[in-house]
Amino acid sequence: MTKLKSKNLVKLFFSLFFSGITTCIFSQNKVVSTQELTPLKYNNPGLTVDLGVGLWAWPLPMDYDNDGDMDLVVSCPDVPFNGTYFFENTSGHSKQMPVFAPPKKIEKGDRNIQVCYVDGEPKVLGNGVEFVDFRKNGFSQPVEIFSAKQAESEFKKIRFSQWKYVDYDGDGDQDLIAGISDWSEYGWDNAFDEKGNWTNGPLHGYVLFIENDNGEYVNRGKVHADGKPIDVYGAPSPNVVDFDNDGDLDIICGEFLDRLTWFENTGTRNKPVYAAGRFLENKEGLLKMDLEMIVPTAVDWDGDGDMDLVVGDEDGRVAFIENTGKIRNRMPVFNSPRYFQQQADLVKFGALATPFATDWDNDGDLDLIVGNSAGYIGYIENLDDTNPPKWNKPVYLKAGGETIRIMAGDNGSIQGPAEKKWGYTTITVADWDGDGRKDIIANSIWGKIVWYKNTGTKKSPKLEKARPVIAEFGGNTPKPKWTWWNPEDNHLVTQWRTTPFAIDWNTDGLMDLIMLDTEGFLCFYERYMENGTRKLKPGKRIFYGTNGSAFDSKNAVADESPGLLRLNNREAGGSGRRKLCVTDWDGDGDYDLLVNSLNISVFENVKTENGNVYFRHLGPVSEQRIAGHTTSPTMMNRDKKGLSNLLLGAEDGHFYYSPEKK
Repeated sequence: MTKLKSKNLVKLFFSLFFSGITTCIFSQNKVVSTQELTPLKYNNPGLTVDLGVGLWAWPLPMDYDNDGDMDLVVSCPDVPFNGTYFFENTSGHSKQMPVFAPPKKIEKGDRNIQVCYVDGEPKVLGNGVEFVDFRKNGFSQPVEIFSAKQAESEFKKIRFSQWKYVDYDGDGDQDLIAGISDWSEYGWDNAFDEKGNWTNGPLHGYVLFIENDNGEYVNRGKVHADGKPIDVYGAPSPNVVDFDNDGDLDIICGEFLDRLTWFENTGTRNKPVYAAGRFLENKEGLLKMDLEMIVPTAVDWDGDGDMDLVVGDEDGRVAFIENTGKIRNRMPVFNSPRYFQQQADLVKFGALATPFATDWDNDGDLDLIVGNSAGYIGYIENLDDTNPPKWNKPVYLKAGGETIRIMAGDNGSIQGPAEKKWGYTTITVADWDGDGRKDIIANSIWGKIVWYKNTGTKKSPKLEKARPVIAEFGGNTPKPKWTWWNPEDNHLVTQWRTTPFAIDWNTDGLMDLIMLDTEGFLCFYERYMENGTRKLKPGKRIFYGTNGSAFDSKNAVADESPGLLRLNNREAGGSGRRKLCVTDWDGDGDYDLLVNSLNISVFENVKTENGNVYFRHLGPVSEQRIAGHTTSPTMMNRDKKGLSNLLLGAEDGHFYYSPEKK
């Protein structure tokens, strides 16, 4: 089937579906499209969970509905959850940690949206503009305050441009502060030397002062601290308020990573002078967010007269960081972050969720074991296997008594140290060692394949610490050519952020692996017995494409000719990123392949010949765009009707499925 024909079939399906005609379209008796993909709900009244949007939260704390309490408005610039959302405070005048209603979309999503307060009223600003009367007009009434192009002219690669009003010099009018992030020295990809040192530059985050000079704005350049321009590690998110209640304006900046930097005003209210930056800390140590891409906003959230911080995180959560009003070592003391809660609505696990459906607690229904961008592995219990099921809130799994979290650290991501808190766990659940209990096999940002042995019971799994998956390479262990580090002998590695799918492919009673090799080809890693020991052969390229042999990470066809199936032909940061599931999709008795794409694409198994398996690429199962970077498929196996079995994890951390046919 050509790409054109597949696309036309999808269009035909939708025209029939919306006209009320039967929902199955067949190409040579194979389903290529079916119902719309729907977000999975908790279906659990009374449950509270972490408040969250999709990937990346830009918080705008304000009394949005003018009822006297603080609500949260949160902008999410990414797909598929793009939007600006209103979370209503349902706890009345609770001062610190109210429970919010589920989000209501009020606007499109956008980055670089900031809120500040002028005479007690919230002002929402974008890149050089004010959105006039935001609560009434949303983003429909932008008015330019100052030319963003002029302000940003000295910077080469801007990733953030965050603007706020502030009477910086105490003369009674509103000046502007702009936080500008310049990534031109960083370069983003594949710049480690052979010892794992990053050879490109850092991220930069500067703060500009744009003065209101008798009604005309004039760019006064970078704000200095300790005689040098303020320069934090990207995404400065500057907040210029009196944090220590001494009558002058201080600065707290965020960064692209997880810390907050305090710049004390040692001058006066009218002539600020800033000391060298210091990271905020309390008795628990440096104050850090759980993830990165943080966006802090200063506001007196609890109404006690000092300025707190409300901070958005990469996974869409929003945290409250309370100013205690205490000063220690000339620095305000803040409590550690606490994440706001909401009434449960859509099931969510971080960002770039990678689910695997399995009966984890052996109670007869399918639960979800899930990885995510932060490197956690979570368990979402199916509490009541109705239609739709009732779900519990996610819990982080532990191994060896410690919460599982794989992170890149300073040099584990090919895209550099700015990704140090990401892990991108992708997982499969299977009885890897043949003892009758479910284990977890995982890949991550590192590309190292590990497994967590289950030493508990079928009903109460207990995981040991990760151990490497060993393959019999004879000591000559392959690795991606851009990987600066060398794997230990026979430790199985592959490209980053791709699924190691465990399945008894050849039905010999032993769990094999189907996954990408170090060059992006789909391979069969066969398990075998030797002297009573389970062993794993090196990957064998037995999979072919009949109408496309090479693809990129988003499933765009790079080579339409038949040949060995290379699911990603890109290198370095563009490599890996393929999430896959092996299943009998069309019910004809052989294994097909599901992979991430616009949503999920099907590769139909059309024949096996001389030990080689041939797939025909059918394209995506829907026209809906669920993917940003990626999606991740798993099969719920609730019936035998094809797509109604499919569940996919998305970039927004939510899960999408096709409702079962009545």
